[in-house]
Amino acid sequence: MISPDKQFNNYYLFSISMVSAMGGLLFGYDWVVIGGAKPFYERFFDITASANLQAWAMSSALIGCIFGAVVSGVISDKFGRKLPLLLSAFLFTVSAFGTGIADTYNVFIVYRIIGGLGIGLASALSPMYIAEVSPSKYRGRLVSLNQMTIVIGILAAQIINILIAEKVPVDATDDFIRESWNGTTGWRWMFWAEAVPALAFFIFIFFVPESPRWLIKAGKIESAYPTLKRIGGETYAQAEMKNIQATLNTVSQKVNFKSLANAKYRSVLIIGIVLAVFQQWCGINIVFNYADEIFTAAGYGVSDTLFNIVITGSVNLIFTLVAMFTVDKWGRKKLMLLGSAGLAITYILLGSAFYFELKGIAVLSIVVLGIGVYAMSLAPITWVILSEIFPNRIRGAAMALATFSLWIACFILTYTFPLLNEGFGAAGTFWLYAAICILGFLFIRKKLPETKGKSLEEIENELVK
Repeated sequence: MISPDKQFNNYYLFSISMVSAMGGLLFGYDWVVIGGAKPFYERFFDITASANLQAWAMSSALIGCIFGAVVSGVISDKFGRKLPLLLSAFLFTVSAFGTGIADTYNVFIVYRIIGGLGIGLASALSPMYIAEVSPSKYRGRLVSLNQMTIVIGILAAQIINILIAEKVPVDATDDFIRESWNGTTGWRWMFWAEAVPALAFFIFIFFVPESPRWLIKAGKIESAYPTLKRIGGETYAQAEMKNIQATLNTVSQKVNFKSLANAKYRSVLIIGIVLAVFQQWCGINIVFNYADEIFTAAGYGVSDTLFNIVITGSVNLIFTLVAMFTVDKWGRKKLMLLGSAGLAITYILLGSAFYFELKGIAVLSIVVLGIGVYAMSLAPITWVILSEIFPNRIRGAAMALATFSLWIACFILTYTFPLLNEGFGAAGTFWLYAAICILGFLFIRKKLPETKGKSLEEIENELVK
């Protein structure tokens, strides 16, 4: 994962990064498990006839994500990065148990929102923590660990779903599914399975150090030195402490969201917010959240759909690994341009497939192509960029704002897909996503600087004048 380098304690770096990235694993699992459970809990709660109730069940967790993202900025600047990660692990655990025991639709929604709070915290803090402990040489691939664990969580949810679910006949009625083991109990175990990694994350997070950059920002300079020394030795620790302090000494270190209104931060905030929104509005998450509708429209039954979801999850993991080995070689901007252009082409093809009523393997192949493109570009690289472009002084608040924007965009995307699909059809909806990807490509080409190989302080000096 990290090339041998005598200067750095690679085992220690990898270990603390992986523990932090467990927040990503739970993020991925919690985010996608609902897609496999969807055909069953919808029958259990009798909401198959209501597009609005179906959309709210799928998107309710995003309300928690939005509030979790906002809270992450406040508590990460006040209490550090470690405590909020611990809180997110607790919330994931509560959500896993609660969602599985829910016997009414409203209780189900409450626990989905609690899980969303955990996602909102983890999605902002896991990549930020990894970026703050990583040397610039390895930062891209180490932050990409977070995306890799998200993808592993997604794939784990997909595999667990298919292992738990009993095979459903292609011609099964709603009543048959509702009264089957899948409809009464199986979907509950899909959510309960998340409690195992959630508890592991809760335990392991006690053993990681606080972010040295936050410690220096909070005035706890002596506490930051041992971690930096353990990462790269005395020379590295002294140089890093000097660089970090240099970016914090010019003004008050107390940060709140009002600080983001400063004109000198405007450009970097716009870049961060647009990229965060674009990562969602590029549309690929629809494939994970609404796989049931997409593959059903392509002629697949429920059991075949669950198998196809595992295929897409496997491709997602393979191409995320590709991203990890290219992000520090090819650079962030090149991969983002590749992703936006590739997805635009993919959606044009996918929309055409639905327009001409193609079925089966043709649709699956195009979906797999889109996921591969996304997994090696916009999915991991957006988080890498967000974790590194914001100045030390405002990183917690700025990351919270960007993540808040991301989850607002995700809520809009997830909630509107059934409505767009009903109004424009699958073809028109995917062509709309293609147009968004073209606009994203133009923005990235014009506005996004390359950050490969630069320290966080060098990036700050370049972007904030």
